[in-house]
Amino acid sequence: MTTLESTPPTPAATNYLTHTRGFLSWAFTLDHKRIGVMYLVSVLSSFLVGGIFALLVRTELIAPGETIMGQDAYNKAFTLHGAIMVFLVIIPSVPAALGNFVLPIMLGAKDVAFPRLNLFSYYLWVFGAFFLVAAIFQGGLDTGWTFYAPYSTEDARSGVILATTGVFILGFSSIFTGLNFIVTIHRLRPPGMTWFRMPLFLWSIYATALIQVLATPVLGITLLLLIVERVMKVGIFDPALGGDPVLYQHFFWFYSHPAVYIMILPGMGIISELISVHSHKHIFGYKFIAFSSVAIAIFGFLVWGHHMFTSGQSGLMNAVFSAITFSVSIPSAIKVFNWLATMYKGSISLNTPMLYALSFLFIFSIGGLTGIFHGTLATTIHLHDTYFVVAHFHYVMMGSALIAMIGGLHHWWPKMTGRMYSETLGRIGCIIVFVGFNVTFFTQFMLGSKGMPRRYHDYAGETWSPELTELFHTYHFISTLGSYLMAAGFFLTAGYLLHSLVKGRKAPSNPWGGRSLEWQCTSPPPHDNFSSAPTVGDCYDYSVLEWDDAEGGYRWREDVPHPV
Repeated sequence: MTTLESTPPTPAATNYLTHTRGFLSWAFTLDHKRIGVMYLVSVLSSFLVGGIFALLVRTELIAPGETIMGQDAYNKAFTLHGAIMVFLVIIPSVPAALGNFVLPIMLGAKDVAFPRLNLFSYYLWVFGAFFLVAAIFQGGLDTGWTFYAPYSTEDARSGVILATTGVFILGFSSIFTGLNFIVTIHRLRPPGMTWFRMPLFLWSIYATALIQVLATPVLGITLLLLIVERVMKVGIFDPALGGDPVLYQHFFWFYSHPAVYIMILPGMGIISELISVHSHKHIFGYKFIAFSSVAIAIFGFLVWGHHMFTSGQSGLMNAVFSAITFSVSIPSAIKVFNWLATMYKGSISLNTPMLYALSFLFIFSIGGLTGIFHGTLATTIHLHDTYFVVAHFHYVMMGSALIAMIGGLHHWWPKMTGRMYSETLGRIGCIIVFVGFNVTFFTQFMLGSKGMPRRYHDYAGETWSPELTELFHTYHFISTLGSYLMAAGFFLTAGYLLHSLVKGRKAPSNPWGGRSLEWQCTSPPPHDNFSSAPTVGDCYDYSVLEWDDAEGGYRWREDVPHPV
């Protein structure tokens, strides 16, 4: 048996970006890193489109009465905002984009188990996105992102079939990606990497992949039934044809509540990496965090009925779903307390990735605590379909899942691009996004508690008193200003990241002092990921690393032998 030399990785003559050149070399690539980058560009482009629709919605609500659009246009704007953000941004952002890039390198593998299936999954995503966005040009979509019947079963809504076909195709992309990751983690782990020596990010991706494979077919079948009903006039969900619209809700939420964890579990895996690496301290409670990811995946299949407390289901079922909903908080709380314990007495670097991790802890805690109000039968009836739900949803989905994704993007950006971004601008951008997000959505908790319904185009008229209208106006005005501030933070972030591609200083192999295998290859990685076999050890033992002034990053301590 031999050990590696205690020297930084030798820079490769070419890396995955320069290995081959030209459009076709990217379009037909089987390299998981290039596919991950293509996913990332596509997802961030969708984020821009979905964000524009969000700003249009907030601008319309800045004052009572019609501001920039009528009620039909408003319905289409918030529907497309929700559909694009959920199906094209948050669900694929971490598993398909960052996961594709990082997972095989974390395993010390050359690629995923099925490279061709990986590329096919990406083109399925592109094809599905085309159908979903094409609904804009066929009269738009105004059903809400959930495609609830009977709205979606009406013949007048011509964009429904295109949009649901797009989401149906996107589901296959998600299933194939999840299947690929499951096989990759099972079959391509290197010698010495047992299940309990894997980075926690891989545990979260594995749990997410199980949900993708098991839950997504339910959504596909549901949307296919909706399309069949629209085309063949078979009564399934439409009450005018003898169908049951509540049946659609059961089918949809049986997928979509597990889908919430498709969005948040990978983000939790990112936070486990960020907090440990940037606190330079061994993760606390490794097995508890790992098993909590699996527990969240299991509980996610059992709580869909808490979306339907007002749909007429029995009091007994409401009580059962309420109790199981509270149970989900246990594995989530385990993660939060273990992250806090990891930071305790750690050598914390308040760099950009760590600031995003701290932002996640604050925002996710609020999102989780406000979920108690929705799980409690005594309060959820009053808060149902109000802006309290909107705020809670965004604190968990956008404020937690997306903030974690952006933190992970900053964490692995030097590895992906070989360039460092401006830390000063990174910190400023994070603070602006954090403040803008909380100004936008915390005020919506107050809106909801005062009775402001969600999905309403206006809040003036005989329905509310002038005093209540003025109160709603104040909160909506503050919320809209917060959305503009948050957008400015995102544009600043995009600006300095793109600037770093041209002017950023060259990134060392290990700028943060990470111990997982991706930090043992060069930045950016070579085409085959490693020029020599990486060494497997405790991926959270940072005592074996030291700062190297010449490298401008961390290296293996010369007095500590490599594990074999």
